Amino acid sequence: MAVEDKYISYRIYLVAFAIFLMAIAIAVKLTNIQWVEGEYYRELAKERTVRNFVIPANKGNIYSSDGSLLATSIPKYSIRFDALAPKEEAFEKNVNALADSLAVLLDKSAAYYKNELRKARANNNRYFLIARDLSYTDYIKIKGFPLFNMGAYKGGIIVEQKTVREHPIGKIAERTIGYERQYQQGHSDGKGIEWAYKDYLNGKDGKILKQKIAKGQWKPIRDLNEVDPQDGYDVISTIDVYIQDIAHHALLKQLEDYEADHGCVVVMETHTGQVKAIANLGRASDGTYYETTNYAVAESHEPGSTFKLVDLMAILEDKVADTSTVYDTHGGVVKYYGKSVRDSHTGGYGKISLGRGFELSSNTVMVQAVYDNYKNNPSKFVNHIKNFGLDKTLGLHLKGEGRPIIPHPGDKSWSGISLPWMAFGYSVSVTPMQTLAFYNSVANNGVMVRPQFVSEIKEWNKTIKKYDTEVINPKVCSPETIKKLKAVLENVVKKGTASKLYSKDFSMAGKTGTAQVNYGKRDGTPMHYASSFVGYFPADKPKYSCIVVVHKPSTVKGDFYGAGVAGPVFKRIAQKIFTEVPSTNEIKKLDRKIPKQEKNYNEYFAKLQKSQQLIPNVTGMPGMDAIALLENLGMNVRTKGIGKVKKQSLQAGQHIVKNTTITLELL
Repeated sequence: MAVEDKYISYRIYLVAFAIFLMAIAIAVKLTNIQWVEGEYYRELAKERTVRNFVIPANKGNIYSSDGSLLATSIPKYSIRFDALAPKEEAFEKNVNALADSLAVLLDKSAAYYKNELRKARANNNRYFLIARDLSYTDYIKIKGFPLFNMGAYKGGIIVEQKTVREHPIGKIAERTIGYERQYQQGHSDGKGIEWAYKDYLNGKDGKILKQKIAKGQWKPIRDLNEVDPQDGYDVISTIDVYIQDIAHHALLKQLEDYEADHGCVVVMETHTGQVKAIANLGRASDGTYYETTNYAVAESHEPGSTFKLVDLMAILEDKVADTSTVYDTHGGVVKYYGKSVRDSHTGGYGKISLGRGFELSSNTVMVQAVYDNYKNNPSKFVNHIKNFGLDKTLGLHLKGEGRPIIPHPGDKSWSGISLPWMAFGYSVSVTPMQTLAFYNSVANNGVMVRPQFVSEIKEWNKTIKKYDTEVINPKVCSPETIKKLKAVLENVVKKGTASKLYSKDFSMAGKTGTAQVNYGKRDGTPMHYASSFVGYFPADKPKYSCIVVVHKPSTVKGDFYGAGVAGPVFKRIAQKIFTEVPSTNEIKKLDRKIPKQEKNYNEYFAKLQKSQQLIPNVTGMPGMDAIALLENLGMNVRTKGIGKVKKQSLQAGQHIVKNTTITLELL
């Protein structure tokens, strides 16, 4: 028995000791939680119930050069109701008035809102949706409604804000402005002005503290933000909405007429390089066109005959030939290493000068001129291309600029036909914007400027940063060469391949181009034509340069050449700018006197003075008209009544005595 009692005692001690150890462990754990890991658990609990949420800052606006709004951030508000927040007395006192106010604003009956509000309170709904996507004006109104005007804690109003990027002028120039969705996702196609100037546009986000409530929803703790968001700066683009509209619709019409795959047009101010219009339209599966890819900036392809200006500039600079040098077109076909170079005109042009060969876009003439003079030293010709700046990107602020491809002797791809093929725009690759910048340098008397899409960064009326004209190359060639190039470019329109575009009413200069894109390549992409026209206007005093490129025009009409497909777009743009832009010409010598007019005026004035010496009959005239007439004759006028003159105190026909008083009775 004693042994058994002793055994039981041991077990009790053992259990007690175990409990003691557990108590110590619990105490240690509690101490550890409270003092060692306390901060971590407090933060964890706080994070799970109270959290800072980001309030996105309103992005700055993008404006056109004429002040039109191209892109803006519009705040949209959602209103919810925490039905448990208001006290019973406050809820019952204001629910009818709140329902009436909501009915007026949101076009549903007061009975509907009264029922929904009561149902939300009965169901303990702390996140009942009242309305979403409200404008700022409606948000301010609803915030002032009965009950809601008591705030989040007492009135139960929950406000959620988001910003939406909108383009007020629609789809025009959308790729250059940049898509908000693609900008956010980092897609290269969306990296227009929105992406390039994001550091200025984005502003600084704010913060708001919210508390977790039922069903995983979050409610603001207080009415005020922890950190208020700061709006971004405004960006002033170089786009002119009027010119943009002209260019967009001129390109669209031609793409539709020729059922083309895609195309682009750029209009640039000659001296500054400011891009006044840029349109990039691609064909959708349903046959409609919309802004898809920024082809003008991103698409590098073989230019075709527009590259021949490079040939002529190099030849004239080296003085190895002149525009008067004669070449034989050899029936329209010349061969190099077994490969034929053909003129588009069957049978060729006989023997013609280099200048005339350029105007008619003769492949045989231009290839011979380049090959004959540079075959022993092709690097000299290629170095000219590099000196002209066509071997590298323009360094545009917009992302995604296509890289030019200029082969060089020693490259793996270089062969015997490389030099002659380069002479008529093959084996090389440039973007439309790079080609335009080169032609613009001729229009700008040899000064190559960087195309510019933004002129200024502003905060309200304060200028934060101004973008001045950037010169890439101050002298691409000599003034003598520029003079000759301008002459032949003007002749292309007057009597060359673009003669159908000629108008005596306004002058243009430029070059047509038709390239077989992807010709002879085996990457699975079929060969197609790219029709182009690039030049400037007016020809004598260039103000704008312009390039038009149309890819894959339908050949059903039998015309896929640059003059017939791209040229009319260029002409339509130039014509509309010439004829429809308001004139700013000054009218001089307005103060010049014409003797005949002076004589007629003096005779009339003398007659008028004589007739004004007699009191007129003003009976039946409106009172105000009669008063004005008589006072202009030097009389003092008194009136009785209102309306028309019934009687005058001095009879008509009497001689007027200055400052005499006449009384008019009005009825």
